[in-house]
Amino acid sequence: MRQVWAGFDRTKPLRFRLAVNPETYLRPGLALAIGLLIGLQRERVKEGPAGIRTFALIALAGYLIGLIGAQLGGWVVCGGIVFLAAILVTGNFLDARKNTEHGVGATTEIAALLVFAIGVYLADTENARGPAVLFAGVTALLLHYKTPLHQFVRGLGADDVRAIMQFVLITLVVLPVLPNRTYGPFDVFNPFKAWLMVVLIVGIGLGGYLAYRLAGARVGTLLSGILGGLVSSTATTVTASRFARADGRQITAAAIIVLLASSISVFRVLVEVAVVNPQDLLETAPPLATFLVVFLLLTLLLYRRRSSEVLHLDPPANPAGLKSAVLFGVLFVVVLFGVAAARHYLGNAGLYGIAVISGLTDVDAITLSTADLMRTDSLEPSTGWRIILIAALANLVFKGGIVAVTGGRTLFLRVLPVYVAALLTGLGILFFWP
Repeated sequence: MRQVWAGFDRTKPLRFRLAVNPETYLRPGLALAIGLLIGLQRERVKEGPAGIRTFALIALAGYLIGLIGAQLGGWVVCGGIVFLAAILVTGNFLDARKNTEHGVGATTEIAALLVFAIGVYLADTENARGPAVLFAGVTALLLHYKTPLHQFVRGLGADDVRAIMQFVLITLVVLPVLPNRTYGPFDVFNPFKAWLMVVLIVGIGLGGYLAYRLAGARVGTLLSGILGGLVSSTATTVTASRFARADGRQITAAAIIVLLASSISVFRVLVEVAVVNPQDLLETAPPLATFLVVFLLLTLLLYRRRSSEVLHLDPPANPAGLKSAVLFGVLFVVVLFGVAAARHYLGNAGLYGIAVISGLTDVDAITLSTADLMRTDSLEPSTGWRIILIAALANLVFKGGIVAVTGGRTLFLRVLPVYVAALLTGLGILFFWP
């Protein structure tokens, strides 16, 4: 006989007909958290007509209107945006009448509309939550770092703005119109990918250039070497060598800058390899990183024995110029064809010869072309990193020649022990790395 207790059959396990969907609570909770986060920042600075409670309500209203709009149509969402805009305008108007010092900025209003839109976006369960979190985080950071961002803009000069605009031209105007297909012999030249490499190199250089310019008088010996290596280690080597020849009291500082710029150029190579060919990074990065660490340690040993010299260099030339970008693009294509031809006709021995020739003038081109060949499985990673390291060692020899000719005998003898130790380290890695 079955036992029934309070309407349930005790001989059968309890089963719920409707499973609880976590999205039902997670999405509105996320919208609420985003509203509270943005509202917290606005409440702290006391800007605009909305604070922490208002932003939380705006986020929840956006989520609810998004749910209703999914049933009744998009006009509901448009009506919600219009209503929110009217509320914000009215609040601004009333604040302006009460407070004559009320600002005319629209930051809070735009943030409120963005929070409302995020709430609407989260209402659709087919939309991933990641973009909402990303937009909320970026918005909160932009609002919080108002003063540093304004100081950054005020610190830019005409040349700096021109450099940024030229980078925009290179990236957003030239790149999209280039064909994304291969041409020519060996089937390796792709205009879009070649120019994408130009964008990568110019972007790295521009970042160092702007940091150099914004640091201004605060740029000392160490920062000059680090930022100079990011922009152009060769140009930095020439400039520091000239300073050392003109003023014998700056020999040690110039030597530190030269060595730091050279070692940071190896770090730059690692970044390029990581961006272009991340799938083989576990095999290509360790030997290059080992060489970088040893090189930096040798440089720091010299820095510990430095005198009280502090050398301030002028920033290198703008790396975002269209002429320099085109020249690097041409060099990259030439090296790309050279690597493909050497590999086809001469094998690995030919690749190593191309690495030496290319590395004497520019490591970036051979690095990017080699990383791209590894990415397409046209070149073994064990061969690829050796080509890159050979190019870096050849470039080190080239910079040593620059120091000897431009900086004079004293500076050359100061950097020579570190250069020789770095070269021996690199050769040891080449021959003995498993």
